[in-house]
Amino acid sequence: MFQLGIEGKRVLVAGASRGIGRAAARAFAEERCHVVAAARSGALLRDLVDEMKTLSPYTEMAYEEVDLLESVHPSDFAEGLLKRYGTFDIVVHAIGGSLVGSRSATAPLEDWQKSWMFNCGIAIGMNEKLIPPMQRQRWGRVIHISSISAVMLRGSASYASSKAYLNAYTTTIGRALAQDGVVVSAVMPGAVAFEGSYWDKFVKEGHPRVNDFLSHHQAAGRFGTPEEIAPFVLLLASDKASFAQGGLYPVDGGNM
Repeated sequence: MFQLGIEGKRVLVAGASRGIGRAAARAFAEERCHVVAAARSGALLRDLVDEMKTLSPYTEMAYEEVDLLESVHPSDFAEGLLKRYGTFDIVVHAIGGSLVGSRSATAPLEDWQKSWMFNCGIAIGMNEKLIPPMQRQRWGRVIHISSISAVMLRGSASYASSKAYLNAYTTTIGRALAQDGVVVSAVMPGAVAFEGSYWDKFVKEGHPRVNDFLSHHQAAGRFGTPEEIAPFVLLLASDKASFAQGGLYPVDGGNM
C-alpha cells in the first residue's frame, strides 16, 4: 500500500480559499493532517474549515484571514503563525494569479513589482521565517504553485516573468537546503478553471477564445481542475519526495 507518511503533520496552505490551494487543503485534511488555511476571504475560509473538520474530525483545523499583498508583511505574518501554531512541517504557497496589475508589456514598474510580490515575493518573505525551524528539525516540505507559463512565457508578461523568477528561486533554494532534510519544489499547472479563476468568466460566457485557446495550447482539449493538481502537491509533501530537491513539475494537460 502506498503510504504518504504525513498523517499528523502540521500543514500551512497560503492561498487556501479557492482553487488549487483549497483543493490541496482538503486533500491534506483527508490525510489526517493538522491544517492552517490562510487567505483574504474569511467567509470562504470558514466554509473550508467546516469541510475539513468533516473530512478529519480528530485533527486540528484553523484559518487565518489576511491580505499579504496590501496589509501585512509576509515575514511578520509567518513569525506570528510560528508563535501561534509552532513549526510547520509542510508549507504550500498557492497565493498568486494573473489578475494583479496591468497586463501590458509596457506597464509601469510598480505593476511589475506588484505582480512579482503576489506571485513570488510573498512566498519568499514567509519562507524566511518558516524554513529555519524545518532545518532545525531536519524535516520539511515547501511546495510552490508555479505555472507552466514560467516555461512557455505565454500570457501576461509580468505574470509569466514572476513565475519564472519563482521557479529559479525554487531550484536555487532547493539546492541550498538539499542536505538539511528540507525539500523545496514547485508544481507548474497548465490552464486550470474554477470559480473566480482567470478563465472562469470566459467559460461562463461561452467566449470563443476558450475553444481557440484549448485547441492550440491544451493537448487534453480541456481545462484542468484543482482536484487534478492537489495529488501532486501531496506527493511532493510526502516522505516519498525525499529526492525531489529543487524540482519543477509540470501538470499541464499536455501544454503546447
